[in-house]
Amino acid sequence: MMSNVLSFSVESSTLVHIFLLGCLGFVVAMALTPIYTTVAYKKEWWKKQRSEAMGGASAAVYQKLHAAKHHRNVPNMAGLIFVFAIAFVTFASNLSRGETWLPLAGMIGAGMIGFADDLMGIRGTSKIAGMKAKLKFGLYSLVALGGGWWFYEKLGVHQVYLPGIGELSIGIGIVALFWLVVVATANSVNISDGLDGLAGGLLASSFGAYAVIAGIEGKFALAAFCLTVVGALLSYTWFNIYPARFFMGDVGAFALGTALGIIAMQTDTIYILPIIGAVYVMETGSVIINRTSRKLRHGKKVFLSSPIHHHFEAIGWPETKVTMRFWILGQVAAVAGIVVFLLGRPL
Repeated sequence: MMSNVLSFSVESSTLVHIFLLGCLGFVVAMALTPIYTTVAYKKEWWKKQRSEAMGGASAAVYQKLHAAKHHRNVPNMAGLIFVFAIAFVTFASNLSRGETWLPLAGMIGAGMIGFADDLMGIRGTSKIAGMKAKLKFGLYSLVALGGGWWFYEKLGVHQVYLPGIGELSIGIGIVALFWLVVVATANSVNISDGLDGLAGGLLASSFGAYAVIAGIEGKFALAAFCLTVVGALLSYTWFNIYPARFFMGDVGAFALGTALGIIAMQTDTIYILPIIGAVYVMETGSVIINRTSRKLRHGKKVFLSSPIHHHFEAIGWPETKVTMRFWILGQVAAVAGIVVFLLGRPL
C-alpha cells in the first residue's frame, strides 16, 4: 500500500514552480503590508471590545484578559493582506479549473462576507460587535452551497472516501456534505483566532500538511495554492506575533477556513481534516461544552473562559506560552494527519 501511495514522479521544474509560488506569496504579502498598515491606522480600523460571549452571557473574563490589547488600538481586517496576495499569485500563475478555481472562489467569497462583518464590528454599536449570527451563517452557507454545487455539477464529484469502506457514492448528497465540512471548518478556524499569532501559525501548519497531501495525490496546482497560502501566512504572522501589529479579522479567518474545508473535499480527505485541525476541534469543542454547561447547570461553566485558549490565559499562562504550545500541537496534528493519510489508502 505504501509503495502505491508513493509511486509517483515529479519533475524538478514542477517542484520549483510550487515552492516559488510559496515564496511569491510571502513576498507579495510583505509588499502589501505597508499599504494596509498606512490605511488601517489612518482610518482607525480598531475593533470594539465585545461585551457578550458567544453564548450570549457576559464576557467578563475575556474583557479582563484583553483590556490592555484593545486599549492600544490594534487594527483589524489584516486578512485583506493575504487574501489579496494569494488571489494575485493564483490569478497570475496558478489558475486551474479542476484544482484552484474552487478554493480561490470560496476564499474570496467568504472573505467578502468577513470584510462586511469586520466593518460592522469597527463601526457598529452592537454588544457582539459585528454581523448578526443568523445573517452571517446564512451568507456563508450560500458560499458553501454554491461551492458544493460546482463541486458536484462541474467537477463531477459524487463520492466520498471513508476508511474501511472505500469510495462511497452519495450523489447530490455531496453538496450537503460539502456545505457541512466548509461551514464547520470556517467557523472553527474563526473561533481559534483569538490570540496574537495563534491562527496564523495554526493555519500555516494545516495548509502545509495539505500541500504535502495534494502533492502526493498529483494535484500539483492545488499543492502550489496551499504553499502560496503558507507563504502569505508567514508574512502575516511575522507582524501578528505578540505584541500584534494587526489582527486578521473575519475577512481572514473565514476566508482561509473556507479554503481549508474546500481543499479537504478536493483531496477527498475529510476523515483526516479533524486530525490536521485537532486544535480547531478542541477550540470549538470548548465553546460547545461551556455553552451546554451554562444551560444545563444553571450558568456554571466547565472552563473559566472559552474558547479554551482563554481558559489557559485565565489560569495564569502568558499569552505567548498559550500560542506557542498550541502551535506545537498544530504541528504535531499536521504530521499525524499526513501519516494517517499515507497509511490509510492507496492511490
